[in-house]
Order: sequence, then C-alpha cells, then structure tokens
Amino acid sequence: MTAIFLKMMEEMASDYSHKFDLLRNYLHLIIHQAMKMQPVVQTEINISASYRITHQFLELLERQFPIEAPTTPILLKTANHFAERLSIHVNHLNRALKEVTGKTTTEHISGRIIKEAMALLRYSDWNISQIGYGLGFEYPAYFNIFFKRQTGLTPLEARGTLV
Repeated sequence: MTAIFLKMMEEMASDYSHKFDLLRNYLHLIIHQAMKMQPVVQTEINISASYRITHQFLELLERQFPIEAPTTPILLKTANHFAERLSIHVNHLNRALKEVTGKTTTEHISGRIIKEAMALLRYSDWNISQIGYGLGFEYPAYFNIFFKRQTGLTPLEARGTLV
C-alpha cells in the first residue's frame, strides 16, 4: 500500500497528461487492497429444495385468492392438485412443507380456504352456497361440514358473529 501511495505522489508531481486517470487507477488499487483485507461475507444464501418447493406452493395457493365471483371456483383444492402443478410427488410436497413450516399441505390449504371464507362471510353479500361453490365445494353441505370442523361454527353462525 505504501508503494502505491508513493507512486501516486510521484505522479502528482509529474507532467504526464493523463496523470489523473493514472491516479484514479492507483486509488482503485488501494480500494481493492482494502476490500481484500475484509473478511469474506457469503453473499449467496443457499436455499434448500424444500424451501423452494414451499415458496412455490404458497405462491400458487395465494394466487387463487381473492375469489372474484361465485361462478368461478378455485381450481387447486387438494394436495394432489398442487403437487401436479409443481410437477412433484404429493409425498415430496408434504415432506417439504412439513420440514419448512411444520404444517402439512392440507393444513395450509384448509387454513387459507377458511381465511377466505371468513373474509367473504364478512365483506360480501354472497349467500353461503355461493361462498361454498366459489371455494371449490360441490355442495353447500360439504362446505358447512368443512367450515364447522375447522372453526367450530357453521358459516351462518360465523357470519352472525362477524357482522
């Protein structure tokens, strides 16, 4: 570093027409030498396959919501649907999600469907059948059973408490 600094002092005293370009280059050398002295910081984060799969799954899950109309139900309803879309086996998807989040694929899907159902019950004027159909349930009774199993309330009771 001292040698570079001495060369810079010599160049300042010279008549060389491009001395400032040369000084700038010497300064870059000093900066790079200083950066070499710094401890190496890993800039790339190694992301595991499980993390990538989890991220892709959650992104696919969230893209389905909010539901725009009761006539267009969600398309990805089961772990198998998501696994097919991600081109992996359903067991691999479950294992990856469990490893990263501690929850199964079904728990994630059910939780997000319940979250959307609560929002629709609270903020829309859709009837229970329309909400159930929009959330991918073939019959209103299936939606009622699912909702009660997840929340302990029927959709109608939940709507009464939310309003």
